Amino acid sequence: MPVSAPAAGADVPARCEVPHFAPVRVRGARYGLHRLVRSRRRAVAGGLAVTAAALVAAGPRGTAPPHPNAAARGHPVAGRPPGHRAARLVTAPVRIADAATVRLLRPGDRVDVIAAEDPATGGEARVIARGARVARPPESLGDTSGTAGGGALVALSVPRATAARLAGASATARLAVTLW
Repeated sequence: MPVSAPAAGADVPARCEVPHFAPVRVRGARYGLHRLVRSRRRAVAGGLAVTAAALVAAGPRGTAPPHPNAAARGHPVAGRPPGHRAARLVTAPVRIADAATVRLLRPGDRVDVIAAEDPATGGEARVIARGARVARPPESLGDTSGTAGGGALVALSVPRATAARLAGASATARLAVTLW
């Protein structure tokens, strides 16, 4: 290839050809990929690792939140010790001071039971049971004048410890319920 002379008055060097040289080779690089492809186990493991990394990086999108009472199988529920069992429920008969309130109750309703002590003696209202389930309201609420202390009797399904608190509070205070 002929080399052309530079233009007159320019300080540009003349063109030259690149000399021929042998290609540069890095040791072991040629066979690394070939060995990986030949070994199916390594190729599958590498593909699974890349897929797992991509899934973790993408993260969950648009999934519904888990049901609050649903627990993952095989894993303990958060907040409970491993050997913890659910509290056993018992049916506790409770006399509610206002019989008209008891007429509003249906089986399966959730109520809070409140004990109101005599304000003349400095007593105050406090919650005795939260979320107690109504097991059975009274069948008839006829004349309540003959009942002890008025009111009406209702059966609540509560844990044993709560049943004991209800029995103790009913001896010293008037009980009322609030519906959920």
